[in-house]
Amino acid sequence: MRLLRWAFATQFRRIVAGGLLVAAIPVIAFAWYLGSPLFLNKTVDEEFPRTVSAQIPAAVTRAEVEMVMETMAKVDSEMVEAMPEAMATAQIVSSGTLRDADSFHKGSGQATIYSLPEGGHVLRLEDIDVTNGPALVVLLSTHADPMNQSELRGNHYIELEKLKGNRGNQNYDLPEGTDASQWKSVVIYCKPFHVIFSVAPLKPA
Repeated sequence: MRLLRWAFATQFRRIVAGGLLVAAIPVIAFAWYLGSPLFLNKTVDEEFPRTVSAQIPAAVTRAEVEMVMETMAKVDSEMVEAMPEAMATAQIVSSGTLRDADSFHKGSGQATIYSLPEGGHVLRLEDIDVTNGPALVVLLSTHADPMNQSELRGNHYIELEKLKGNRGNQNYDLPEGTDASQWKSVVIYCKPFHVIFSVAPLKPA
């Protein structure tokens, strides 16, 4: 009888332990998703102005490639000569410096909104170093210097996209038709916890 009880108790403990382990796996995975960015850094460096790399079809010979490149070089030269200098360069709309949100959520670097010669606007983040976190996004706000979620949500803002990396130089397109002059600050924001990580108050050029 004692042996039967011992076997039953042992089996029960194994079942409970197995159930706890199964239940703990998603909890551990979720905790890693939220906490791991604090210990990891991601550097993303993008050129400005952005360039698109060309892919050469396998069937094209080297001589044909060189001939096409020579022709395109002549066309580009003619276009540059015919284009006014002011249209050939991007114009700064506004710019600012990223600051710390608090003693734990820190940020540095330059944020600049450019008007592109071909139309549209782009936000350029340069030499940024921001405390990493889960699901960080880049926002533009009409508030000049939001300190918390209520100040951010109490004003108009738009989300550009996820922060590509917490370090480096990156480009973020503004939505088509956006009045770039209305934005007064750039905000690095953590969506899961509704926390501001860094802010760059923008000043007109």
